[in-house]
Amino acid sequence: MNQSNHYPADFTWGVATSAFQIEGGANADGKGPSIWDTFCLNPNNIKDQSDGTVACDHYNRYREDVGLISSLGVDAYRFSMAWARVQPSGKGAWNEAGFGFYDRLLDELAAKDVKAHLTLYHWDLPQGLQDDGGWLNRDTAHRFADYAHEVARRFGNRIDAIATHNEPWCSANLGYGNAQFAPGVADARQAIQVSHHLLLSHGLAMTSMRAAASSAQLGIVLNQWTADPATGSELDRAMAELEYARSVQWFMDPIFKGRYPELALRAHGENAPVVHDGDMAAIAQPIDFLGVNYYFRSFCSAETPPRTPPGKLGFTDMGWEIYPQGLTELLVKLNAEYMLPPIYITENGMANPDAVSDGKVSDPARIAYVQMHLDALKAAMEQGVDVRGYFLWSLLDNFEWNSGYAKRFGIVHVDYETQARTLKDSAIWYRDFLSAQRQR
Repeated sequence: MNQSNHYPADFTWGVATSAFQIEGGANADGKGPSIWDTFCLNPNNIKDQSDGTVACDHYNRYREDVGLISSLGVDAYRFSMAWARVQPSGKGAWNEAGFGFYDRLLDELAAKDVKAHLTLYHWDLPQGLQDDGGWLNRDTAHRFADYAHEVARRFGNRIDAIATHNEPWCSANLGYGNAQFAPGVADARQAIQVSHHLLLSHGLAMTSMRAAASSAQLGIVLNQWTADPATGSELDRAMAELEYARSVQWFMDPIFKGRYPELALRAHGENAPVVHDGDMAAIAQPIDFLGVNYYFRSFCSAETPPRTPPGKLGFTDMGWEIYPQGLTELLVKLNAEYMLPPIYITENGMANPDAVSDGKVSDPARIAYVQMHLDALKAAMEQGVDVRGYFLWSLLDNFEWNSGYAKRFGIVHVDYETQARTLKDSAIWYRDFLSAQRQR
């Protein structure tokens, strides 16, 4: 890393996780089932036939895990709440025992002087709401706003930031578009309608949380990428333009411009979402921050078979091209296109086939990945993009959705048999990097 790349003194450094991926405690203390609990019941859905019943047992080991977080010297911890833990069916009575877990977690973070950045929804819809139609049912957006209000009312003055959704693109396109994620639907029209209801739920939740007089910064987290044509051909260029419109602009334009992008609407044709009067105004609520998750670019080839990305810097264990300059390009492009609030990089990291050897985990590829992306982030900041923080994904190896436990994103290795945690070299590097930042 370029050692001149020091960041503002008030820059927020963090690590991130999500509830279903680490908590376990699937049936503990009155928690209801989520769509991911249900999805995992079909062994064909998860590559290693595993589930999230125990995961990293964070529900029981949160004190140890907060101790790890504190030992790294980070400023903040980004985590999500399991909706079905605090409201088992997604409507009706609240589960005080479930809220009690998050109350204790927040106490522990405060005791270690670690700021809390909460995500309300990281893909684990209560199964009770799925039984009523899930995100395809417009009413779910209103139930989400009720949930958001209750969380903000209870905890809004103990949390620094609350994001409504994590990566609604994934909830819609992987959950409803190709059945890769829960609830396992493959229907393009449903996916597009679900994306609208997710955005609507975000807007309604922003309004309901503001009504709760929370002091937390409020926003949303979107996974984003540049869309690059594989060649200079007209077909590739058109494909890249449409890809960007259908992914990045599809979620950004409603929030910041109060409308869907025309190019994507035309492409969707009769699959375009049903939008009620007032929906776009509800979605376009001002937000205090934008969370951006960046892992790779989209490489658009209209050829058959499509050209593969060049991967000059290699590929992660997920098969994703390592392309740090895409982060600079994306942020500069967003900054030119929208009137943005402050940005946080809420996820960035890599899966790597890590193993413990002599009590240590050597992961030089991950260290290089993070260094390159931090350099790319600094380059965007130097071009005027207002970035306030960076959260490394992930704190722990965890349940990687339909990949099960086969993919390791953590900077802390987890032995799933014993639940032993081992700091990888990347965790030690991150700790030392942050210490050096503060000494400047």
